[in-house]
Amino acid sequence: MFNFLTVFAQPSDSNYGKVALGFKIPNITEILTFIFRFFFILAGLVALLYLLLGALAWITSGGNKESVDKAREKIQAALVGLILIFVVLAVVIVVENIFFLPGQGLGLSKPIVFPGLIQPGSN
Repeated sequence: MFNFLTVFAQPSDSNYGKVALGFKIPNITEILTFIFRFFFILAGLVALLYLLLGALAWITSGGNKESVDKAREKIQAALVGLILIFVVLAVVIVVENIFFLPGQGLGLSKPIVFPGLIQPGSN
């Protein structure tokens, strides 16, 4: 007769559950650090693109006073944007180096680190 309490399970030493992905899954701090750095890179690229569009508009204006003024405003806005990006980067890096512990930061020169109560590997 068949016993309903019999359990047909694999022994715990089997390796069926382990899969080699070929890469490490990032944690939330690595993702946030990447997003923060990517934002500044993207902002710089957009400002440079806007600067190039302003230069192209100036070149193709054909001496028209209104077109030259619009192109000059584009170039000025792009330069102000680039200056603001560099100022914010400098301020954030100075704040990271002055106010944060070594190895912790806001994501620019040092990675973002969230405080935790449980440390891996501790008993």
